[in-house]
Order: sequence, then structure tokens, then C-alpha cells
Amino acid sequence: MAILNFTPSSMSPVTTYSARRTRVRGSVIKMQKSLITTDPPASPGFSLCTCGRKHFLGETTTPFLPISPSYASQPTASNSTEVLNQLRPPKPDWYFELYGYFRSSGMERYEKEIAVYKRKLFANLVGKAETVLEIGIGAGPNIKYYKNIPNVSVLGVDPNPKMESHARKSAIDAGVKSENFKFIHAVAESMPLEDASVDAVVGSLVMCSVTDIPQTLKEIKRILKPGGLYLFVEHVAAEDGTFLRMVQNVLDPLQQVVADGCHLTRSTEEYLLEAGFNGGVDINKVSLSAFYHLSPHLYGVAYN
Repeated sequence: MAILNFTPSSMSPVTTYSARRTRVRGSVIKMQKSLITTDPPASPGFSLCTCGRKHFLGETTTPFLPISPSYASQPTASNSTEVLNQLRPPKPDWYFELYGYFRSSGMERYEKEIAVYKRKLFANLVGKAETVLEIGIGAGPNIKYYKNIPNVSVLGVDPNPKMESHARKSAIDAGVKSENFKFIHAVAESMPLEDASVDAVVGSLVMCSVTDIPQTLKEIKRILKPGGLYLFVEHVAAEDGTFLRMVQNVLDPLQQVVADGCHLTRSTEEYLLEAGFNGGVDINKVSLSAFYHLSPHLYGVAYN
């Protein structure tokens, strides 16, 4: 699962940008981009790909909320399986086991560097969310950020059924009660949950590899309650004409093969701004000190 890692010795300090739509009490007016802060790098040095695997396969294992898939124009009880077959053929158990092991043991350095931004981001949930849905929950590295939310219930969606044991362990380690954690085996494009059923949706390193970004964002909006929050952390394409973008263009086909469909050149920011979140979208852009070809990263909040 390791891929080529480019870390130039002359990398500059981490720089944080803001790309947001100006909001006037829920009305989106325009997008503005401006340099706002310069943050010191967190903890440099991570070298494994962290983003491939999130073509969310549709089949519920332990439903937590009533099933109501919406990917097809006429949703049916068998819709999740149909979407699974549409988006990705089944993989052997050994693949799921291997990737589960990688996700649970190979992410420490990445999580250490990104933690400073995640702490800022997840603070938005305190006092605003009790039911949190995380798409692409993986081994559950974000669950520890939910421990400050009183009476939190966490639903974890992931394509890999072998992730459930890893995510449950992370929930236990974070102090989340076992009855307050549910794992759902489903695709992001067709999540088996009722409309307006969760307070917040969280996705980290998801949009790089889902099959249909607009549909995924549509599902997120459908599932969120009015006023709900969508928190995201994503790596995106570098600016056109830069050396980094040239590197990404060259590596992108290889990245998709070795990293389970992960794309290096997606403009996720544009999709977020065009999704039509009623309260607007706040986006911060950061350049990490390592893992050169997966910069920049976006993190922020969309308001339903």
C-alpha cells in the first residue's frame, strides 16, 4: 500500500488559506480567497498513502437508523446491493483484512501531523451534535475527537466490513459506549439512513476516491438535519501550472491503481462550493510539511 513519497528539502512552513463563500445569515453570496494565517508545521514525516479505499460499498450490516437508500431514482430494499455491484465488484476477504491492518497500524505519522487541524475542526461539534455519522470511518482515528461531546452516538460507514473491529476498538479506547457505536457497510452515494436523521456528518480523505462526488454530497445534505454540520478533511489538486500539479498529473494513474481508486487531481473545493449548502461553506487550505504529492489539504465546515 506504500506509494512514492516526494518531500523536497526546501519545503516552506505550513501555510493556511481561507476559501469560503461569504454568508449573510444563510445566504451564499460569493467565494473569496485570501491568505489568513501562517501556522507552524505539526509533526513532519509520514509516507504511506492514507486515502484510497473509500468507494463505499452498499450493504448494511448493523443498521442503526431506518433504511431509506436514495441512489436510484426509485429506491428499493435491494438498492444497497445494486449500488455495490455498480460501483465496485466484490473483493476477496484477504484484501479487506490486509487493508484493515494497514488502516489500523500504518496511519500514526499522518494522524500526528494532521491532528492540529482536526482539533480545530472537531471543536465545532461540541454542544451542536449528539448523533454523528462518519463516512469512511476506517479504523476510527477520528473517534477520539468525539469524546468531548456529551451523550454522543456514532455511526460509522465504510466499504470494508473488516474495519468494524478496528473502529469498535477505537470507540472503546475513546470512551464511547458500545451501544452508542454502530457500523454500517454502505456506499457514500447511497447511505441507508432516513432523511434529516443526524446532527453532523464527518468525512476525512473520502472525496478523493468516491465514484460520484455530487451524489455523495447530495446524500450528506439529505441525511443532515436542518442546521446540521458537515465536517471534512480532504487532499485536493494543486494549482494548475505549478510543479506540484505536474507531479500529480504524472502520478495520478499509478495512484489510482496502488491506492484503491484514490485520485490526486480532484478539485473537491469546487464541488463543495457548488453543492448548495443552505448556510454556506467555510474552507481552509493547508500545505503539509511532508507527503508532498498529497498537498494541499482542505478542512472546514458546510452548514446545512
